[in-house]
Amino acid sequence: MDYRIQTKTEGINFSEVCEILAYYGLSNFDVETQKRVFNNSYAVVFVIENNKVIGVGRAISDGICQAALYNIALDKEHCGMGLGKIIVDELLKQVKGCNVILYTHPKWKELYKHWGFEQM
Repeated sequence: MDYRIQTKTEGINFSEVCEILAYYGLSNFDVETQKRVFNNSYAVVFVIENNKVIGVGRAISDGICQAALYNIALDKEHCGMGLGKIIVDELLKQVKGCNVILYTHPKWKELYKHWGFEQM
């Protein structure tokens, strides 16, 4: 698997972002709104394979003590390859030192528990 991690929104195809998030029911925003959401986030991570967005995640934060992770998702064909953990780890690097809350769909909570998160 040949992929790269991008932590900026420049050059991102937000149609692909919308497709991934809509598939999991995480967001139904249109392309322009989704672009604004990610541009206004404190931290972003995109996984790119062959110039296509295959994974996303973002965090909102004050950059000092509090952060929340949102919209962590992978293209359905790339699940189970460890890329979700890479997205989370990259976001955690960008909010290092902050107390972190992760928002997800209830059916994914066990996955995040496996990675050290606890249910509130």
